[in-house]
Amino acid sequence: MVRGVIGMNNLDGNEMLQKDELEGIRLKKAIGLEGIICLVLLISFFAILGDKMGFINSISTLLNTAFDLLMNTVFYIMAIAVVAGAIANILTEFGVIALANKLLSPLMKPIYGLPGASVMSIFTTYLSDNPAVLTLADDKRFRRYFKKYQLPALTNIGTAYGMGMIVTVYMMGLPNPNNENFILAAIVGNIGAIIGSIVSVRLMLMKTKKIYGTTVEAEEDSSITYDILEYREVREGSIGERLMNSMLEGGASGVKVGFDIIPGVLVICSIVMILTNTTSEAGIYTGAAYEGIGLLPWIGEKISFIIEPLFGFTSPSAISVPITALRAAGAAIGLVPNMITQGLARAHDVAVFTAMCMCWSGYLSTYVAMMDGLNFRNLTGAAILCHTIGGICAGVAANWIFRLIEFIF
Repeated sequence: MVRGVIGMNNLDGNEMLQKDELEGIRLKKAIGLEGIICLVLLISFFAILGDKMGFINSISTLLNTAFDLLMNTVFYIMAIAVVAGAIANILTEFGVIALANKLLSPLMKPIYGLPGASVMSIFTTYLSDNPAVLTLADDKRFRRYFKKYQLPALTNIGTAYGMGMIVTVYMMGLPNPNNENFILAAIVGNIGAIIGSIVSVRLMLMKTKKIYGTTVEAEEDSSITYDILEYREVREGSIGERLMNSMLEGGASGVKVGFDIIPGVLVICSIVMILTNTTSEAGIYTGAAYEGIGLLPWIGEKISFIIEPLFGFTSPSAISVPITALRAAGAAIGLVPNMITQGLARAHDVAVFTAMCMCWSGYLSTYVAMMDGLNFRNLTGAAILCHTIGGICAGVAANWIFRLIEFIF
């Protein structure tokens, strides 16, 4: 029963509404403009898809994409989270994170505005993928090093280094018909990604400071009566028991994270994919997973006259790599070998590709789930905007750093 409504017939609608809001209940009229707008937008969305793909094909593609995301993306992320959670918990249990916090605070604080412990999110995501940061943040002992306003920025810093090792090694080993230095290009790309990560994190912190201030702790545990910068909690038992317990508990937290991200990945990512991809290889719509109407690449082509001068691409078709990296870094780097073979990309392009594939690393496909996992769903839009700017800065930085090196040497 809604308090403040029953028995208040002598009050007009506005007074009743104000009383309910004061009691923590927000009410709106049952029939209103919102419902009409929602219905129109929903019908328009499926009408556009149906006109382009065929109504049955569009529904089949949405369902097949969601199923494939569940089987091949969600469970993959869960596997990463389990392994990363086990490793992260071991590092926490045996004092590696405490050591990193102590040693790297003088570096991380002025550069990123984050505690030294945040460097572990760089290590774990660079060696694996973006969601690895979630299992770190799920450990209350790790969260104790952070203020509340700093915690959402873990998504930005972790994503900027996601799949870093895979992307870097792949770029270094590309076919090299012109004997260009792809090793140098990949290193410059890493530098560009670092610059992009700083921009992304700093922009995000500017937003979160306004919302949460700078004094609220990320982990408000009144039972902590010791200085967490000087002491750390450990489990009971021998070294072997502590190792096994921390490893298994960390893995278990990864399983929880994997289940928590399912709604965001399946709903949001299915829509992103259908707006990004085009027809099947046969050039027709079949209702298979990952077909789409190609809206996002079309938008990218329309603004290529701005993007290409910033990144200095050898060929206009090179813009497809960073656009693809928005949803999947693995798919993006898979485009590069053919471009190099066909003369559409050179070492300078590889530097930009490395920076943007690392910094963006499919963040449109993971950000909703990651922010949901960190319990900052309300900041998802801000995080995406900050990281979009950071990725652009990463590409521009890699472009001009590589050009500077070429000019000097």
